[in-house]
Amino acid sequence: MNLSWRGLAITALVAFAAGAGGVWVGMTGMHAFHHGRPGLHDVVHERLDLTEEQTTRIEAIEAEFATRRRALEMEMQAANADLAAAIREEHGYGPRVTAAIERFHHAMGELQSETIRHVFAMREVLTPEQQAIFDTTVVDALTAEQQ
Repeated sequence: MNLSWRGLAITALVAFAAGAGGVWVGMTGMHAFHHGRPGLHDVVHERLDLTEEQTTRIEAIEAEFATRRRALEMEMQAANADLAAAIREEHGYGPRVTAAIERFHHAMGELQSETIRHVFAMREVLTPEQQAIFDTTVVDALTAEQQ
């Protein structure tokens, strides 16, 4: 009985960590906003009247970011797997659990930093008028919970 309760607790903890990571990635990736607001991608590609050169440059920036994002998401998944194994073996907040959590947080922080670098790289391609719309979209995304 005690063993099945422990297995359930471990499963719940791992599921929570994976879910929290997924929610965070979705929010920081700014693919969609709350309250039906358009996502940053939609605003850039549909509302900013990009020139061909701007489109080409932004698509290259997006492709590079997508590759880096996938690598960091895989790192977060690997850290969650390490956390599950550490919990299964240590049965407490031991050194392996701590290391796995730190690994996850590091990858999550790197993803957030990469996302912000990506946003600024796209912004550099835009005209001042486009930047104003872009900036409003980014600020709205980051403050949507507060509105």
